[in-house]
Amino acid sequence: MSVTGTPAVVSVSISSSLNSFRALKRYARGLTIAEFRCKLELVVGSPASCMDLELYTPDDKFVMKLDSDEALLGSYPIDDGCRIHVIDRSGATLGEYEDVSRVEKFQLSDAEYDKRPDTARSFMKRSKLGQHNKEEMLRKEAEQEQKLAEEKASAEAISVGARCEVRAPGQPAKRGTVLYVGLTDFKPGYWIGIKYDEPLGKHDGSVNGKRYFECQPKYGAFVKPQYVAVGDFPEEDYGMDDEM
Repeated sequence: MSVTGTPAVVSVSISSSLNSFRALKRYARGLTIAEFRCKLELVVGSPASCMDLELYTPDDKFVMKLDSDEALLGSYPIDDGCRIHVIDRSGATLGEYEDVSRVEKFQLSDAEYDKRPDTARSFMKRSKLGQHNKEEMLRKEAEQEQKLAEEKASAEAISVGARCEVRAPGQPAKRGTVLYVGLTDFKPGYWIGIKYDEPLGKHDGSVNGKRYFECQPKYGAFVKPQYVAVGDFPEEDYGMDDEM
C-alpha cells in the first residue's frame, strides 16, 4: 500500500494492434509512462518509440490517451481490471509477431550435437544407458532369445486335440481342449489356443479379426505354454444333468 492507501501496483490487461491476444499484467504505479512503454515492448513486440497508449475501463469504454512520457502511471485514472491498448506506429502488420514460420530456426547437425558435452545423448553415453550400453543390449537380446526357445520347446510338447488344465497364477484351474499351438499376430511368442469346457474364456477362437480355431463365444482363450498342463483331464461334472 502507498501512503494514501492506494495500492502500489495495478493489474491491467494489455491488448495491441499487432496481436490478437490479451495479457494480464501487474505494474507499479510509480513507473513513468516512458518506463512503462519499455516494459510493454516485451509484451506486444512493438518498439517503445512507436507506441500510442489508450486507457479503457473494465467494461471497455475509452477513457483517455496515456501520452505524457514524464507522467507516472498512477497519475492516470487507472484501476484493477482496466485495459491498456497499444497502437503500433512502426508499420508492422497484425499477427506479424505471432507468425513463428517467419522465425529462423536454430538447427544443429547430428555430428555437431555429438560433440556437445551438455546433451542428453552425451549423458547416456557417459552413463552407458540405453543403446549406448552394447553389453546390456546384447544380454537382453540373449535373454529374449533364450525365453523364446524355452517357450517354443514347451509349446511343441503340447499337441492339438489334447486335454489340458490351465493353471494361471491367481486364477482357479480351468479344463479344456487344445485347439491351437504356435505363433500369433496379436502378441509375440508362442501361444496355446484352448476351448474351455465352460464359458470361462474371452472369445470364439478369433482375435482382431483373425481366426485361429473354432469354438462357441466365451469358450476360447490363448494361454502361454508354461501355464498349460496336458494329460487325462476329463470334463468335470457340474451337475448340469440335474437341471432341466
